[in-house]
Amino acid sequence: MASPAERADRPASPAVPAPLLVVGSVLCVQTGQALGKGLFGTVGGPLGVVALRLGLAGLVLLALRRPRLPTDRRSLLLILAFGTAIAGMNLSYLAMAHLPFGVAMTIQLSGPLAVSLLASRRWTDAAWGMLAVGGTALFALPGTGGQPLSPAGLAWAVASALSMGAYLLLSRRTGTTLDGGGPLALAVCWAAVLSLPFGLAQSGTRLAEPPVLLAGLGVALLSAALPYSLELAALRRLPARVVGVLQSLEPVAAGGAGLVLLGERLTAVQWLAISCITLASAGTVLGHWAGGVGRDGPGAGR
Repeated sequence: MASPAERADRPASPAVPAPLLVVGSVLCVQTGQALGKGLFGTVGGPLGVVALRLGLAGLVLLALRRPRLPTDRRSLLLILAFGTAIAGMNLSYLAMAHLPFGVAMTIQLSGPLAVSLLASRRWTDAAWGMLAVGGTALFALPGTGGQPLSPAGLAWAVASALSMGAYLLLSRRTGTTLDGGGPLALAVCWAAVLSLPFGLAQSGTRLAEPPVLLAGLGVALLSAALPYSLELAALRRLPARVVGVLQSLEPVAAGGAGLVLLGERLTAVQWLAISCITLASAGTVLGHWAGGVGRDGPGAGR
């Protein structure tokens, strides 16, 4: 009988078109994140949601991957750095407490785009970079969102974007240095350890209430376990550049999830900003493949 980890790694049925797997992954991630923001009132704040999400996602990954602890110092330090970047990515929840969901997530997703652009030497990527910078600037301009955006929210969103850029670099390093999905499971668990004290300080015993645990498990599965499996199956049937372009739709999906699940309406200027960053991300992915860079685009694999 196959283990849970082996079953999770199997490609989805060929009856499901591979592009739909990527779109499903994108929708799951942003739906799970939006539902996480909807739990702020129930849990007691964003730090409680982060602790719940990372803690339950870590337990799920431990059950699926059954990882072994690294025996050498270099591997241990790499996993700790990887997990710290994952914890930093979840600063997006602190940004969500001050910003519309679509705005916070779009700024966060600009982190991998920035890493990809900084590594490039082509003038076309510089043009895409200017478009992304322009889109980000539209969020920060006074009066473009109906009401001024919180400086604290913008700061947390930028911090999460920087962490997501570091996550991209560290995930590549981890993938080339260590085998299997065990390192990811250990890194998520370390991220949970880092976040748990802050979550307990903010939410206390509410984190242990059965309805809260059930809702948190749903968020963890939607925003982590399920999209990872869908993406893995898609990458086995599609070129990574196609997956990367489809993943560039994540800012649009975030804006839609904020509208449908949270009732957050974005202005026309904010949608224009999201469109600029989405187009820049897709253009960068295609440009890297046209230049023979391979899977270095910002969306080529989570």
